[in-house]
Amino acid sequence: MPQFKSDFLRVLSERGFIHQISDPEGLDAAAMKGPITGYVGYDATATSLHIGNLITGTMLYWLQETGHRPVALMGGGTSMIGDPSFRDEQRRLLSPETIASNIEGIKRIFSRILRFGDGPTDAVMVNNADWLLDLNYIEFLRDVGRHFSVNRMLSFDSVKLRLDREQSLSFLEFNYMILQAYDFVELNKRHGCILQMGGSDQWGNIVNGIDLGHRMGTPQLHAVTTPLLTTSSGAKMGKSASGAVWLNEDVFSPYDFWQYWRNTEDADVERFLKIFTRLPLDEIARLAALGGSEINEAKKVLATEATAIVHGRTAAEAAAETARKTFEEGALAESLPTVAISRAGLEEGIGLLSLFVTAGLTGSNGEARRHVQGGAVRINDVPVEDDRRVVSMDDVTPQGVVKLSLGRKKHVLVRPQ
Repeated sequence: MPQFKSDFLRVLSERGFIHQISDPEGLDAAAMKGPITGYVGYDATATSLHIGNLITGTMLYWLQETGHRPVALMGGGTSMIGDPSFRDEQRRLLSPETIASNIEGIKRIFSRILRFGDGPTDAVMVNNADWLLDLNYIEFLRDVGRHFSVNRMLSFDSVKLRLDREQSLSFLEFNYMILQAYDFVELNKRHGCILQMGGSDQWGNIVNGIDLGHRMGTPQLHAVTTPLLTTSSGAKMGKSASGAVWLNEDVFSPYDFWQYWRNTEDADVERFLKIFTRLPLDEIARLAALGGSEINEAKKVLATEATAIVHGRTAAEAAAETARKTFEEGALAESLPTVAISRAGLEEGIGLLSLFVTAGLTGSNGEARRHVQGGAVRINDVPVEDDRRVVSMDDVTPQGVVKLSLGRKKHVLVRPQ
């Protein structure tokens, strides 16, 4: 990696964000001259972003912190098609109402990551539906489509892998990369964007936009992509036992988010501190140098700092305190994840196995049974050995809940109502 002169690229390089840059010297020089505008696109395929999106969101944060203007592009138009990149099948088509609702959910996260306003380096959120939905198809084919070579598009890994596996790629999806390229050109015209950032799987699509800009007369455009993040054991990041690690608290609680980072593998602590926190590098080096059981203190710092970015400092510290009480004091912390169940159901009695599935601690009765047999299941901190155990109102604590535990780190409070 070259030695960058601009604060922006130097910070990204030092913290491990850079995988590819289309023109390192040119982008470095542009960032040295004065404020540049860069963007990342987010399709609204769910009500929340996930950890993978947090990486690019943090790149936008560092773009702003080093004196430049970030643009968060909501894919209100492209979400109606869906990015086919490296997917085995076509995405489910979403209605305009669903997309609008998803965008509202996604906006909440950006209000915590970026500073929005009207100043020269204040963040801007835009929606590509503003220009894509009103396109005239014939004019678009003539003015934009003529610049694309189907032969070249077929050579992109994101398309080639799908076709090599003899999996269908619809004409609808094939248009996605044209629209993403056009977004780059349109954002340059409307907001002066010269930089697009994204994951390494977006490289072909982003370079397409640079090429289209060149053919349509924009100033020189640039690309930066991040590496695909995996854990040191080779697993893809962003999956928990209960599924994807989402950023919105209504689909993944701050406590569960904190726990996800607390469970980081030892070898990943320094790398994740650099990418997912805003701590100074010298403090990260100090934490990464901790050995033996002391590395757990670094993991707690990682968990609290990453959670503070996404959920706010108060929620992060509450999650840390909940974990401390639960694991170090054995106390019943009221801020643990809570699941409401029918009081009538508890009065009749609910099978332990199905209750663990309902609480989201296991995916099936069979999985719950295996955990009971392995000695990992507890009710109100008391080990359970009988997989036919029935949970009833007799198990409700004075605090009005039943505490279910799977291992040392997964706990849910069941509250009858």
